[in-house]
Amino acid sequence: MALAIHPIGDAFAGEVTGVDCRQPLSPETVAAIEAGMDRYAVLVYRGQDLTDEEQLAFTLHFGEIEKKGPGSGTGHIHFRTDGQARALARGIGDFSNIDGAGKPLRPDSRAHQFKLADRLWHSDSSFRAVPAKYSLLSGRAVPSWGGRTEFADMRAAHDALDERTRGEVEDLVCRHSQIFSRAAVGFAEMSEAEREAFKPVRQRLVRHHPVTARKSLFLSSHAGEVEGWSIPESRMFLADLVEFATQRHFVYSHAWRLHDFVVWDNRVTMHRGRRFDPTEPRDVRQTRLAGDAETIEQRAAPEGHAGSSETSSG
Repeated sequence: MALAIHPIGDAFAGEVTGVDCRQPLSPETVAAIEAGMDRYAVLVYRGQDLTDEEQLAFTLHFGEIEKKGPGSGTGHIHFRTDGQARALARGIGDFSNIDGAGKPLRPDSRAHQFKLADRLWHSDSSFRAVPAKYSLLSGRAVPSWGGRTEFADMRAAHDALDERTRGEVEDLVCRHSQIFSRAAVGFAEMSEAEREAFKPVRQRLVRHHPVTARKSLFLSSHAGEVEGWSIPESRMFLADLVEFATQRHFVYSHAWRLHDFVVWDNRVTMHRGRRFDPTEPRDVRQTRLAGDAETIEQRAAPEGHAGSSETSSG
């Protein structure tokens, strides 16, 4: 079966058929998938029963794995203790609710509470100077209720801004940190070393895609301050933008099936997880590709490109 990408209903995302993600990809297939990512920003592959090694091999067709660096914190991922950490393949991020013994994390654990902020709208690694390119998430075990992942199209949101607001955001710079996103859910107790690891980085509020040159809003729960503005004014302005950018017609809501493999482009989307039964295992494993460049070094609109008003599906 040849590769095909079909729009998912009226959403901006696409579903891929004709690809076995466990097998090596030809250069032609890689190019077709990259073109699909540039168009849809979120691609869904069904029925992909992946091992860690197979997920890593698929991911490496599209770039390099993002390395742990400033903004990542210290120790195990998401403040897991030694007993809560699972032995996954190198390069695989444990985004599950499962501890080292295969049991759901306790609700009173730091690891569980830290991950609650993933239910806020965010863009992966926006708290790093060079934010992430693609995130790739495989569903190895899914709960019987809840647990959707929602995606918002920041290209369409930018295009839909009124003229005054579009001009206002054009050259703004924001500061991003996991300190901001975690404080929003009450996770504020961090050591000095942790706060140093999470110190804010600067990101443009409007960025352009390196291939299509299309403009998008770079919003995230990690964004807590607009440079040159007061904190209250910053927070209210960013909250208004997030509310606008996550209206239902900008959003694709993914209902997970076992062995779904979902890939999204952090450069043009935000996403969030939704509630699920915390007593049930949700085993989702992520690979994340390193980004292209610092947004702060990009002009909001590169020479010769004034942005696009095309719809998110095209």
